[in-house]
Amino acid sequence: MSLSPAFADLLASATVEDSVFELRPDYRALLLVAEGIEPGPSGSASEQLLQEAENSARLALAEQPVGELPHIAAWQEAFRAFGAKPKKVRNSAEALIRRAEQGLPRVNRLTDIYNALSVIHQIPLGGEDLAAYRGAPRLLRATGEEPFETMAGGEPMVDHPKPGEVIWCDEAGVTCRRWNWRQGTRTQLTGETTAALFIFDALDPLSTEEVQTAADELVEQLAAFSPGLRNQRRLLTHDDAGAGK
Repeated sequence: MSLSPAFADLLASATVEDSVFELRPDYRALLLVAEGIEPGPSGSASEQLLQEAENSARLALAEQPVGELPHIAAWQEAFRAFGAKPKKVRNSAEALIRRAEQGLPRVNRLTDIYNALSVIHQIPLGGEDLAAYRGAPRLLRATGEEPFETMAGGEPMVDHPKPGEVIWCDEAGVTCRRWNWRQGTRTQLTGETTAALFIFDALDPLSTEEVQTAADELVEQLAAFSPGLRNQRRLLTHDDAGAGK
């Protein structure tokens, strides 16, 4: 089954600015929109996947430090390219892999699933609740004025990215800072989410085929508890005709 027109338009309108590709011409964003998700809390299936991810991380780190994992190292270089310090600001996949040895967080079913797949495939992977989304997703270099809704000291607050920082955003503001470092609270997935945007961030040496495999596994996981699932994906690359427009 196809997506509803509004979500199909959102996916078709997604863009990555040329200024981002100038930092990393090898960058690829695979966007997957899924609707008809049956909402629910963490369960036995997501727990099993999290345990698989934790074991995967332990095996990977037994052979080499996290910073030497090829795709993680590539993201550290990408962060340096826009002024972030990888030792202080870690991409989401690295942060999860480092945490996996002691145990990944248990949040809700959707978040648990995409966190687990992020670790297993060693790829930054984010999820956004489309009920809170405004307009199409855009990846760009920040002006520094864009609002970012987050938490500090247990209280909600509005922060702003640094000028030149790579950010995902919609018409209402920043949805994820520093490419794939920290998600905003406004669009985070919950136990009630029924429609979601998942973003797979890839650099060389991770192949496009490996990214598509990770997306296939996410769809399989979602379909297992959502018989009415509808999904569609789009790959944005440097050669994509709509990039930067």
